[in-house]
Amino acid sequence: MPAASQQVLQTLSVFLDARRLPGDRLCVGLSGGRDSVVLVHALAALRGFGLAVDLSAVHVNHGLSANADTWAAFCDTLCRALGIPLAVVRVEVPRFGCGEGLEAAARRLRHAVFAGCDADWLALAHHRDDQAETILFRLLRGAGVSGAAGMPAERLQAGGPRLIRPLLDLPRSLLAAYAEENALHWVEDESNADSRHRRNHLRRQVMPRIEERFPGAAQVLARAGRHFAEAALLLEELAKIDRAAAVGVQGRIDLARFKMLSKARAGNLLRSELLAAGFQAPEARWLEEALRQLATVGTGSETCVATRDGEVHVYRGELHVVRHRPPVAEGPLPWRGEARLPWGGDQVVLGSTHGIGISYRLLLSAPVCLRRRLGGERIQPDPRRPLRSLRKLLQEAGVPPWDRARLPLLWSGERLVWVAGIGIDAAFACAPDEPGVMPVWETAPQPTA
Repeated sequence: MPAASQQVLQTLSVFLDARRLPGDRLCVGLSGGRDSVVLVHALAALRGFGLAVDLSAVHVNHGLSANADTWAAFCDTLCRALGIPLAVVRVEVPRFGCGEGLEAAARRLRHAVFAGCDADWLALAHHRDDQAETILFRLLRGAGVSGAAGMPAERLQAGGPRLIRPLLDLPRSLLAAYAEENALHWVEDESNADSRHRRNHLRRQVMPRIEERFPGAAQVLARAGRHFAEAALLLEELAKIDRAAAVGVQGRIDLARFKMLSKARAGNLLRSELLAAGFQAPEARWLEEALRQLATVGTGSETCVATRDGEVHVYRGELHVVRHRPPVAEGPLPWRGEARLPWGGDQVVLGSTHGIGISYRLLLSAPVCLRRRLGGERIQPDPRRPLRSLRKLLQEAGVPPWDRARLPLLWSGERLVWVAGIGIDAAFACAPDEPGVMPVWETAPQPTA
């Protein structure tokens, strides 16, 4: 077997054997470029040597090039020849107004497709030179330790297959030699030659000059990335230690204990909380300002520091990290007997009962609707106590201010019948021998810190 082919196959075998894949579903992200063609060809070849996986491929058609359909057709022909099922997924990349740039938007949509693949593992063909370019690119953008770690060889995708990069330790030249030894064909994305894109400029102009002065620079940068990855792991372990020491009775970070940390450790902990809640890594300027505000706020005060992903609140002496959520309905949402009503990305389930919950008879005495809180509402959840201000009840229940505006309120005409988290008005309580309805606010799961 030719040398390059042997090294690629051996590298893949060692990588996959360490993850014990037999019987698993392995999907390859196939762009049609040389690197992904090498990966899918090599994995297909390994099946002949006993690789026991259910192999498939996915091609994301971004529609950005006039040749996009030709690339998809090429991938289809290749996979048919290799006996590999292929899924072609077309996405619509917003060209204007998305605020993230065309390349970033395409990458986000592509990875959303990867996360939705019906597989156990999703393999990408990034190699050592890609890693070096990524690290240099991120360093030039001012990345911190985690960003400078580059691309991981393996990582989780929320709700999707585990993403792996089994060729990450191999140089581009070795993959090129494999392609030549096996007479492979591939497609060329013309945008890769456009040096107006900063990543392409690094690849085509900067890296070759660095290699001239510093031979083996790609390997050195990749090694530095591994050092950064180790440092990032240590910082995350430190954040877990600090969180355990600062956590309050509600499972959130106690502000007073947080303020006892050094600035560096407080920043590290806050960054960890944001990432755990699904936020993007915060910019240094934002983190500096957040720490400044948190250092001056009192435990009995409230504050809010906003990011593009959500907000960091202080409420009753604890830190709350809350992601942005879809807005709730501005006006009333009529109920006509449906089992479920949508509510700002969540839903209110109205299940039929008997003898408990809200009396159907009383509820339907006037038009029924859901509305958000407007202020001034009153309700009597406890028949032994008088009608009370909803504002007071929410304060007593410890419902944070930013959640109060999202609460669903069930009305019968002009009478407030039910408030999520507070209860049912006593005047509408179901009698033991009559049909009723029990509303439940089901919130969509979201990571919070």
